[in-house]
Amino acid sequence: MIETIQVPSNEKNRGYQSIAGEEVFLEKISEISTQTVARLSTGQDELDRVLGGGLVVGAVVLIGGDPGIGKSTLLLQCVDAMQRQGISTLYMTGEESNSQIALRAKRLRLNNSQVSVLSEICVEKIIAYLEKIKPQIIVLDSIQTVYSEDISASPGSVTQVRECAQMLTRYCKTHNITLILIGHVTKEGTLAGPKILEHTVDTVLYFEGDGNSSFRLIRAIKNRFGAVNEVGVFAMTDKGLRQVNNPSALFLSHHSTPVSGTCILVTIEGTRPMLVEIQALVDEGGASPRRLSVGLERDRLAMLLAVLHRHAGVAFFDKDVFVNAVGGVRISEPAADLAVLLAIYSSLRERPLPSGVVVFGEVGLAGEVRPAPRGLERCREASKLGFSRAIIPKANQPKQAIEGMQIFPVERLEQAIGVIKDLW
Repeated sequence: MIETIQVPSNEKNRGYQSIAGEEVFLEKISEISTQTVARLSTGQDELDRVLGGGLVVGAVVLIGGDPGIGKSTLLLQCVDAMQRQGISTLYMTGEESNSQIALRAKRLRLNNSQVSVLSEICVEKIIAYLEKIKPQIIVLDSIQTVYSEDISASPGSVTQVRECAQMLTRYCKTHNITLILIGHVTKEGTLAGPKILEHTVDTVLYFEGDGNSSFRLIRAIKNRFGAVNEVGVFAMTDKGLRQVNNPSALFLSHHSTPVSGTCILVTIEGTRPMLVEIQALVDEGGASPRRLSVGLERDRLAMLLAVLHRHAGVAFFDKDVFVNAVGGVRISEPAADLAVLLAIYSSLRERPLPSGVVVFGEVGLAGEVRPAPRGLERCREASKLGFSRAIIPKANQPKQAIEGMQIFPVERLEQAIGVIKDLW
C-alpha cells in the first residue's frame, strides 16, 4: 500500500517542505513477514546463553565492566573461536597496540590466530576500512576512545561517544555486520557516557566479579533478542576465561563437617536455577549492633530481623548480624528471605541445619511465607544435585512427588523454624 502525504498550503512554512508530496511506504503489522533471526555462536556456551542463543547478525552489543575484569580477554577468545569457524572477524583497539593484542593472544594460547587487528580511533577512518575489509563480526575496544573529526570535543566526551556509537551502529546495521562495543564504567558501576548509548544498542551486558575471586558473571540487562537478567558464569585462569557449566558447584562451600549459620538457597538467575550457600554470623554487638550483608540487600536484612523478632520471638537488639552469599554472587530476588532467616537462626542457636536441606521462599511482614516463581524447577535442580529435603512455600508444593526428595511445605515463618527443630 502506498500513501501520499499532502501538506496543507498554509503549513508549508512550518518545516514540512521537505516531505510535501513524497511517497511514504506503510506496512501493517499483520502484513510484515517474520523470520527467525540468524545467530552466530561465539564459541562460549555461557555467553551464547546470555545472548539468547548466540550473536544476531547485524545486532549491536554493548558490554561493560570494571577495569581488568576480563572483557577484552573474553572477546578476544570469542573472535578467535569464530574465526576458526570460518567467520570473518575484526578486533579494533584504541587502548592497546597490535603487539599488545598479539602478546595477549599468545598468553591465552590462541595459537596461529587469524583474527585481524586494527589500531584506529577515528570513526571516519574506521568506516572507510570497514568498506574495504567487510568483516562479519567487529569488536571495538573501547567506544570511549573513538572520536569523530567533525566534532571538536575530546574522545570519551558525551557528544563523541553518542555520535560515534550512532555512526557505527547505522553502518553495521545497514551492512548486516555484528558489532560488539566494550564500554568503560564509572566508579558507581554504571556505563560511562550518555544513557542514550544503552538505548541505541540491541543488547547490554555487564561483566561482574570480585577482584579477590576468580569467578566472573556476565549478565544481560537489556536484550532485544533474548531474556534479560540471564547469567553466564566464567572462571578466570592463566589460560583466560573458562566457562562454568555447573555454576551451583561454585557457590556451595564444601565443609568437612556440618557448620552452623549456613543454608542452601535455590535461586533463579535469568532462566537458570542455581544453588547458592547463604552464610550468617550472629555475634555479640554491644550497644550499637551492626547489620552487614554481602551479595544481599542490607535494608531487607534489617526488615527480616524485625520479622524474626516479631513472629518467632528471637531478638537481636544487642547482637551483630552478618550475612554473605558465597562466591561473590549478588542475589536480588525476595525468594532468598527464608534461607537468610534460617541461616541466621542456625548461627544464633549454634546448630547446623540438617544435611541435604534446601530452602526458598519470600517472607512478608506478617510472617507469611509467599510463593516464589518456578518452584518446581528449583526443586528439581536441587534433587538433581543430591539434596533430599526442601523447605518451600506451601503454594509451591509440587502436585507430584519428586523422586528422592522430601518436601516440607510451610505457610508461615514459625512453621519453617518448627520444621528445623523437628529435624534436629
